[in-house]
Amino acid sequence: MTFHSFVIETETGQRVDRFLSDHIRTVSRTRIQGCIKSGAAVVNGRQVKSSYVLELNDRIEISLNELEEPVLDVRSEAMDLDILFKDDSIIVINKPASLVVHPGVGHESGTLVNGLVNQFSQLSDVNGAARQGIVHRLDADTSGIILVARTNEAHLHLAEQFKSRTVKKEYRSLTWGTWEDISGKIDKNIARSRSDPRIYCVDQNGKESITEYLVLNQYRYCSQVAFSPKTGRTHQIRVHAAWSGHPVFGDEKYGGGTKKCKGFLPDVTTNLSKAMTMFGRHALHAYKLEITHPKTGQQINFTAPLPDAFVNLIESINV
Repeated sequence: MTFHSFVIETETGQRVDRFLSDHIRTVSRTRIQGCIKSGAAVVNGRQVKSSYVLELNDRIEISLNELEEPVLDVRSEAMDLDILFKDDSIIVINKPASLVVHPGVGHESGTLVNGLVNQFSQLSDVNGAARQGIVHRLDADTSGIILVARTNEAHLHLAEQFKSRTVKKEYRSLTWGTWEDISGKIDKNIARSRSDPRIYCVDQNGKESITEYLVLNQYRYCSQVAFSPKTGRTHQIRVHAAWSGHPVFGDEKYGGGTKKCKGFLPDVTTNLSKAMTMFGRHALHAYKLEITHPKTGQQINFTAPLPDAFVNLIESINV
């Protein structure tokens, strides 16, 4: 029997399943949720739901052999992947927009993992069959660099780098408006919205979230910005950009969507709306990534150029 026990001292306000998946890296979140549902994981000696929000001094206990890891049949699918780098430890992919990272409800096939399984015989299984090789995630509509682990050893090494914040990341984005300061740091905690659990918001009681930014170009209605997140919260850049008054262009979820095209002269509104419709997603791209190679210990970095559609978007609104 593998038994774990935790007492909450500082990480209040977090879902119990997310807390456990963050602290037990060798077990998938899906399995942890199954343990909670079956009663193999309890808080203060009683059963709770995976969505239970942790409070100060809560005691969590979990026995991992109470529920076997489900064996999923992840379909192998031929896929044209843009591979930036590969060796026997890692794979670096330039993910296109609209490609979901791993199978889940509503996306049983056609994901990056399905394509990876087709091309690579060995991928890490730290996070279970459905997330083979997946160390971190990108939103489906965010394009750019994503890192894949081929062995469990590499996976755990990379996961620790993300946890200790030694991974250097840079995203390129098109945001609304012109920024008063061309560079700066957004240091605002982020939490899940109480009114809509699908989105996040700035909340002083949330998790520490830090994003540095540099304005690369200012246009009449929008700006091209490089964002460097120092923490890795869900939707962090999108939330911080929106909080700053400069939501990501095309980001319907955080105020950067079609409604922002209104209020200009008619021809401008038409041009902006057309550009947004043609682009078809939020304008965010994972541009650079720097890590310590899990096997050689060397610092290595990768760059994924802006997609042609992104470049065309910038040119179409730079009027």
